[in-house]
Amino acid sequence: MSTSERLIESTRELLWERGYVGTSPKAILERAGAGQGSMYHHFKGKPDLALAAIRRTAEEMRTVVAAVLDGPGTPYERIEAYLLRERDALRGCPVGRLTMDPEVVADESLRAPVDETVAWLRARLAEAVEEGKAQGGFAPGLDSDEIAAAVVATVQGGYVLARASGSPAAFDAAVRGLLALLAPNGR
Repeated sequence: MSTSERLIESTRELLWERGYVGTSPKAILERAGAGQGSMYHHFKGKPDLALAAIRRTAEEMRTVVAAVLDGPGTPYERIEAYLLRERDALRGCPVGRLTMDPEVVADESLRAPVDETVAWLRARLAEAVEEGKAQGGFAPGLDSDEIAAAVVATVQGGYVLARASGSPAAFDAAVRGLLALLAPNGR
């Protein structure tokens, strides 16, 4: 892996673990195993490197989610697969965690890839709900945008519940509850 790639990957990990303020240039360089001038050789500074890391994290999330939502099965089964996909509930969502970082939220350029990814996710979920309504798998009166927002809120809230309780069981309970509400035909 090139030095710039190691810097980006190290920054991604540190942002997830510590947030923007807790991600110092020194910590990035140490984690990347890079020399002192490396960051400024490849990036304008910490904000530029953080932006590259956030974009990479957002891109990775979209790739993973698209593979599930574009996969086989009914729209309900694809949403179910998204909700049940393997995750580290105690670690939280790397994109969701960025929304709680005051430094990221305050900086329009750092916030943009996060906003775009959340909007993309909601739109993809709403498309699946619309498809399910058209196929008769979901009630015709459901508002697809509201259901998409509820799915995203359940996942992000499930992470919060899991972290607060120290147990992934809280995340799993939130997901099972939402799936029971969405289940077509009393499934």
